[in-house]
Amino acid sequence: MKTAHPNTLDALHPGETGTILAMHAGAELYRRLAALGLRVGKHVRILRRGRFAGPLHIRVGTTDLMMRTSDASCIQVQRSHF
Repeated sequence: MKTAHPNTLDALHPGETGTILAMHAGAELYRRLAALGLRVGKHVRILRRGRFAGPLHIRVGTTDLMMRTSDASCIQVQRSHF
């Protein structure tokens, strides 16, 4: 099982928020994530985590998304402390 890097989206816990600093993904995944509203500078919140490394339920602005943990591991974030 892959361990989450402390500065990636998949390392956040439900209720935690962060700001996207970078997206380290291939061109296709980068375009798909950008089309969903995930861009550098956007604030994200983890709402729920699926069981057994299942998908993450996240909120970007007013949009809720389900995202694979493998995709979330490509997104570098800065945890928000408020």
